[in-house]
Amino acid sequence: MRSLRKRSNALVLSSPMVLTRHQVTFGVLFNDDLCANIFEALVGTLRVVKKNKIVAFPGELLLQVVHDKVEITLRPPPPPTQAVAATS
Repeated sequence: MRSLRKRSNALVLSSPMVLTRHQVTFGVLFNDDLCANIFEALVGTLRVVKKNKIVAFPGELLLQVVHDKVEITLRPPPPPTQAVAATS
């Protein structure tokens, strides 16, 4: 059975490719059955998450075949904000 699982710092797609550096090529992501079912509008989803600085990839828009080898990188989360401690 195909599934999406997390193993330590690796994300396993339904294909045998393992993400250990938090990167995947657009072709692998686009052709993955599980991702296709989760993200019906993958290209639009990628544009939104890039705009919100969650992922990084060159260019504005990724298209199947033309950009299959373009790497999409998951950016680290921003550091948590420190609450200012109230002094008595």
